[in-house]
Amino acid sequence: MRKIQYFIFLLALGFMSCKKNYLDIVPTDRVSDASVLSDSLLFVDYVVNRYMGVKLQDKEAEGTPPGFGRGFEYAMWSSVTDESIYNNDDNTWLIQQGLLAPENLGIAGTLWARSYRSIREVNYALNNIAAVNMSDDLRNRLRGELHFIRGFRYQDLIRNYGGVVMMGDKVYNLDDNLNDPALYTRATLQESIDYAIKELDSAAYYLPVANDGSTWKLGRATKGAALALKSRLALYAASPLYNVGTWAAAAAAAKAVMDLGQYSLDADYGGLFKNSASKEIIFERLYVIGTRHTCLEIANGPNGYGGWGGNTPLQNLVDAYEMNNGLPITDAASGYSEANPYVNRDARFYATILYNGATYRNSTIQLYTPNGKDGQGGDNNWNATKTGYYLKKFMDDSNPIDNPWNVAGLQPWIYMRYAEILLNYAEAQNEAVGPDASVYSAINQIRQRSSVNQPALPAGLTQDEMRTAIRRERQVELAFEEHRFYDVRRWKIATTTENVPAYGMAVVKNADGTFTYTRKTALAGRAFADKNYWLPIPRAEILAANGQLTQNTGY
Repeated sequence: MRKIQYFIFLLALGFMSCKKNYLDIVPTDRVSDASVLSDSLLFVDYVVNRYMGVKLQDKEAEGTPPGFGRGFEYAMWSSVTDESIYNNDDNTWLIQQGLLAPENLGIAGTLWARSYRSIREVNYALNNIAAVNMSDDLRNRLRGELHFIRGFRYQDLIRNYGGVVMMGDKVYNLDDNLNDPALYTRATLQESIDYAIKELDSAAYYLPVANDGSTWKLGRATKGAALALKSRLALYAASPLYNVGTWAAAAAAAKAVMDLGQYSLDADYGGLFKNSASKEIIFERLYVIGTRHTCLEIANGPNGYGGWGGNTPLQNLVDAYEMNNGLPITDAASGYSEANPYVNRDARFYATILYNGATYRNSTIQLYTPNGKDGQGGDNNWNATKTGYYLKKFMDDSNPIDNPWNVAGLQPWIYMRYAEILLNYAEAQNEAVGPDASVYSAINQIRQRSSVNQPALPAGLTQDEMRTAIRRERQVELAFEEHRFYDVRRWKIATTTENVPAYGMAVVKNADGTFTYTRKTALAGRAFADKNYWLPIPRAEILAANGQLTQNTGY
């Protein structure tokens, strides 16, 4: 096993100084830094807990994502893109409508602070790991994990804010000179990416190629995870928005993961998102069912089944799925019918999206008016989709929708998988040398896994045509996996894709039992300006830096 499982240890670390007097008491709710550094098992717990990341107090954490990403919260990152909208807003609509501001970042508001807190925690561990009594093998393994986590945090900062403040190995405390301008000087984008890639190279040097099967190692970082994240960063660096790397370097970084021979595409596209042991997964988080962060089915299920609607797919995404003959629906020869729009589509569509007439939990999705049970005419209609679709990807039909909080089992959230690496390679290689045989091979492997069986790309594509094909492939293959937000920005096409209305589908059931499908606007006012290519740094951080921290342009 080689993936990430995040155990919630009963370990709250407080780094405090104290004076000897009768008021001193030993806290019972935390472990002191002295204890951590004197006990290798506690130090291991400390390192593993860094995968968990920053979690606010329960009252503040409602809807606030823990750990590395936004997966498995109510509003997914897809709902600030052209993939979906969140049915009841959940702090996403202001981003969709171009109203993002340093004072109000919606669901993006926690990224800056939690990343730097995590980096400080990693720095503490790296600065003290030599003093902990443990074997050299264990020490090196933990060093690799810490460099990986620090690289991951910087990667998340870079892809959201551009050039960032580099902390180095410093652990800042309140008695430091916090007015030092060096604390707030942002590195260039090139310097930031170079540093993060160096961290991932260090991680790959120390980490094992694969984890063994012991429970305490499930899901923790491996060499493959470090190299896969390096592949993503190298791809970003070469992309138009960044323009500080080369496509050849990005292709080589992806090829390094491919050459490990550790990963392969899962034959079952829909099933891999419920199979934590899939050979396709490079880096994942396993959520224990029974917490507020894993009840995907009730959060996203149709109102006719007791679900809350949640992240509802947009017609903008639905239109990207080809017909099963490999032609886009805009091609007159594709066979697409507006009167019956969901027949003979790419198999990944059926594994990702619930639509009118889809089979679901021994019944059929009814999104029509009048009286469709899963639409405005059904029960709990405040949870009915505004787009005419529901999310299917990630959902496990064996889990209950009603009362899901005490069900045993695990659910994975995949941060990196092998299909992304193949797509990274295909894009970079096409940009570097054109659509050679290796580019076709990488894309066609994904399209032709047995559960998808989409036709191979036609021979003789130009570089531009292959670029279009690869971008479409990323859109449908990686839908809802937190790629689209960053892809349209790094390609510098967001001023087009994010200024298109959020479309849905209205369905009317006719007297003869047939259906009429009419495109509709599901959320008005989607907007994107050039300044939105990067997030604004929160105003509170700017003020705390006494004006010495440079805000992103336009905010």
